[in-house]
Order: sequence, then structure tokens, then C-alpha cells
Amino acid sequence: MTATEAEGPLSHSRVLKIAMPIVLSNATVPILGAVDTGVVGQMGLAAPIGAVGIGAVILSTLYWVFGFLRMGTTGLVSQARGAGDTAETGALLMRGLLFGAAAGVVLVLAQVGLFWGALTLAPASDEVESLARQYMAIRIWGAPATISLYVVTGWLIALERTRGVLVLQLWMNGLNILLDLWFVLGLDWGVEGVAIATLIAEWSGLALGLWLCRSGFAGDQWRDWARVFDIVKLRRMLAVNADIMVRSVILTLSFTTFLFLAADMGDVTLAANQVLLQFLEITAFALDGFAFSAEALVGSAVGAGSRARVRRAAVLTSQWGLIGAVVLALVFWLGGPMIVDLMTTSEAVRAEARDYRYWVAAAPVLGIASWMLDGIYFGATWTRAMRWAMLQSVAIYVLALALLVPWLGNHGLWLALMVLNVSRGVTLGLRYPGLERTVGA
Repeated sequence: MTATEAEGPLSHSRVLKIAMPIVLSNATVPILGAVDTGVVGQMGLAAPIGAVGIGAVILSTLYWVFGFLRMGTTGLVSQARGAGDTAETGALLMRGLLFGAAAGVVLVLAQVGLFWGALTLAPASDEVESLARQYMAIRIWGAPATISLYVVTGWLIALERTRGVLVLQLWMNGLNILLDLWFVLGLDWGVEGVAIATLIAEWSGLALGLWLCRSGFAGDQWRDWARVFDIVKLRRMLAVNADIMVRSVILTLSFTTFLFLAADMGDVTLAANQVLLQFLEITAFALDGFAFSAEALVGSAVGAGSRARVRRAAVLTSQWGLIGAVVLALVFWLGGPMIVDLMTTSEAVRAEARDYRYWVAAAPVLGIASWMLDGIYFGATWTRAMRWAMLQSVAIYVLALALLVPWLGNHGLWLALMVLNVSRGVTLGLRYPGLERTVGA
């Protein structure tokens, strides 16, 4: 997209053009997980299912440590595009890919220690651990591709090419599913077959992603090494990504604390909370498209130095985010019991989950401000403010946990989580006028 196109009208249709492919793309993610589990389940043994599950979680956690490359790339590239600096958009792509490849190589080299540490923290039976190591030992070779794909995805979003993101996800997940069926059910390769299928899908996905980003390699900017390794731009990239990493780690620890506290309330409550957390995951998948729209459009407006366009982009994307949140709240309130029944056959867990379903119905509406402001701040690369806002919000969350859980039990735990989401929205919202003031006129 040229600078002229980037400065085109900000409209509802433009927001939806960016958002809807992301929503559809995200919808394919849980399908792949279900197929992985279902295919391994045809082996008729419990250990392979557990091994694939725990192995996938460990690798996803390791890879997502570098998830900041997706958000950081979107913000920086959208700003360069808004400023009409095509050469910098290509250089940013190369910078990110080099960093992603290097990070992946480090994970490959450190795999023995990483797997030992992860399985020490989350021990399982000897059989499950043995199969999980086999699975991870194969899949870890896809680390450079998977982490580099964060850069590719962020770059495509920044240029509003989210149909490319959808094509990429459909290709990777579709190929993964077909290879799962062939390798496991056809060739009887078991857990290793699932790992090989994913490895092939990851590397082929990177190849397709680079082709989708081919305009970034059209000129010589991607191999202008003086620009690519410009120390000032490298420092900015590292600072932005470091802030995002700190913010993401703190947020992840907050949800981990939620689960740890739930574990002390008994197996049924823990299981019910785990089921209800899937509603929050659905919310994140559904609303990501509008937050990503904010990243691309706000970043472009910041790059163009237009305060009015920043506000217009923030308002338009947030309006659609709110509509999506209200729709989800209604679906969860009216259809919550049916969704819970699909997720578990345990009557005790079903009954417990129904008692708390109004919390997940309230979550999209109470959390929409924080999710949309995240997108706005990522686009503006106001990441230091995000880091401080997250620290303040988590301090409030910890206080809420200390006061509410002893008093209200699991209801207090859910109320504290709602406090966290509202606090994130408030602390970011209070800083928003300052963000606007830093942008042109």
C-alpha cells in the first residue's frame, strides 16, 4: 500500500475490511487443536493425547515469549507506511526476520535445557514425558519459522493486507490437518507424525508468508544493510519490543495466578473455571480483528503526523469493537449453558460453570476498552505507557484478590479478574490524551 492509499478515507468499511479476515483466521485455530487431539485419540491410548497436549503448550509458551515481534512490527511498519517511507517498511521486515530467525536458532540450540526445565515444572508420567520429548524434539526445528511468522503477520496487518493473513492461516492449518490424517491414521507414525505434520506446515507457511510479503523485497531496501542495522532504529525496535514483552509477561502471570488460586478451591471449581476461561479465549479471538484494525490505522495516522486521523481511527475501530463485545455478551448470556454442556459431560462441572457464567457474559463489555486501547497503543508504539499502565493495573488486581477472594471465594476471584480488565482500560484511557498530544496537529 502506498502512502497515498494509507492516507485514504477512514471509514467503517475500511475497518471491517481489515478486521473480518482476522476474525475468520482466528476461527481456524481451535479447529486445528481439536483435529490434533482427535487424530491422536484414534490410537486408543491416553499417553499420546497427553504428550501432544503438554508438548504443544510448552512450545507455544516458548514461542510466545517472542510474540512481541507481531505487535511491535505492526506498530513500526504502519507508522513508516503512514510517513510514506517505503524503504523503512522493507528494512523493518528484514530486521524482524533476522531477529526471529536468530531467536529460533537459540531455542533449537537450548532445547535440552528448556525441555528439562519445562517438564520439571509440569511433571507427567514417564510415558507421557518420553512421548512429549519426542514430539518437541521434532517440532523445535520449526522455531525459526514460527517466530519469523510473527513478523510476517505483523507486517501484513500493518499494510492492511489481512486477507493475506487469512490465506496464510488457512494454508498452514489445512495442510497440517491433511498431513495429520495421513501420517497418523495412514502411516501410523503416532505422536511423531503429528509433530512432523506441524513442522512441515510451519516451514511451508513461512515460505508462503515471504511470498505474500514480496513487495517488501521488490527494491533494494531490504538488503540496504546500513539502513537495516541503523543503530538508532535498532534501539527503537528493541525498546518497543522490550516494553511489549514485559507487559505481556505480567499479563500472562496474572492469568496464571487466577488458575493457581482456583486450584485451591477444589477440582470441580478448577474445572469449571477452565471451561469458562475458554469463553474469554473466544472473546479474544473474535475481537482481535478490531484491535488489529486499530493498530494498523492508528499507526498509519501517527506516521502521517495527523492527530485528527488518530482520533478518527481510534473512534471507528472502538465502535466496532464495542458492537462485537455486546454481541458476544448476549451470546454468552443466552447460550452459555449450551456452550458449557458442549465443553464438558460432568454434571458437577456443568452446574458449577452455570453459576458463574454471568461473569464471562460481562467480560467482553467490561474488557473492550482495554483490548481496543491495547491496539491503539501498539499502533502508536506507546509501549512504555502500556508497561506502566499494566504494572498499575496488576497492583490493583493483587489488592482485589487479597480483599475479595477470602470474602467471596470463586465469585471474588472472577470479580478480581473483571477489576483487572477495567483497571487496564482506565489506566490506558487516562493516558490517551497524552498520546494524541504527541502527534502532529
